[in-house]
Amino acid sequence: MPLTQQDAARIAQVLTEALPYIQRFQNTTVVVKFGGNAMVDEALQSSFARDIVLMKLVGINPIVVHGGGPQIGVLLERLGIQSRFVDGMRVTDAQTMDVVQMVLGGLVNKDIVSLIQTHGGRAIGITGKDGELIRARRMAIKRNPTQPANAELSAPEIIDIGHVGEVERIDTAVIDLLVRSDFIPVIAPIGIGPDGASYNINADVVAGRVAEALKASKLILLTNTAGLLDQEGRVLTGLTAQRVQELIRDGTIHGGMLPKIQHALEAVENGVSSAHIIDGRVAHAVLLEIFTDTGVGTLITANQRAEKLSD
Repeated sequence: MPLTQQDAARIAQVLTEALPYIQRFQNTTVVVKFGGNAMVDEALQSSFARDIVLMKLVGINPIVVHGGGPQIGVLLERLGIQSRFVDGMRVTDAQTMDVVQMVLGGLVNKDIVSLIQTHGGRAIGITGKDGELIRARRMAIKRNPTQPANAELSAPEIIDIGHVGEVERIDTAVIDLLVRSDFIPVIAPIGIGPDGASYNINADVVAGRVAEALKASKLILLTNTAGLLDQEGRVLTGLTAQRVQELIRDGTIHGGMLPKIQHALEAVENGVSSAHIIDGRVAHAVLLEIFTDTGVGTLITANQRAEKLSD
């Protein structure tokens, strides 16, 4: 059945709107953190994989970094291992770390690779241990005690949460090799310490640090929200680093959105052209954010330079 005139005009508008963005971002690197609802809903998984394959086909180099917290929790429960959290981070003893590696480096990572390849892409899954991509160190949480009478003599409590790490250094050699060979890297956020120990690292942190090391044009973080909202519930976008700092100070950015915004802010302050916090519950959210004038989330840049071509 032929297209109606209205449908034809709509499709033509979408394609012509995308063209200048395709031209602008050819031969650039885009790091995408895959997580939230997009990882567990089959339709959203499929749309994400198609977005990544299309990006590669039009000359953009996508790098995928993924999470997997819910999947880790499910397997731990099946194995009868209790999950404990401190300040939102999973306490990871040696037994739990074994499960983390099985889930992130195995099941989840290879499922994403298969999804991308089902839609015509060529992907290779790796962890941060491969090629010493992510050198890590053990994270310890400092927590101030309840104020005692002799507060000047008190010291913060240092809490060891096990094999939870923070990024010490990114070595992009293995990513560069895969990109030159026309593969899409899919990275599980597991780092390696100086003693060879494995560390579970927040996927948003890894995505940001990888984007910085690659001098990426974009860092895209998929979330389960529409983006950063103002006090009236409207999506804020086109933000500069300075404006983001103001929103943190006045309390607009708070709660679970605060660390995500801080990771995005750190990336743009360290050389990434723009960071995007987008709604992963929307089908084809990545393509809509990159290739349309309006996008589907919050855009953060280092300065007043316009990112959208229509601005």
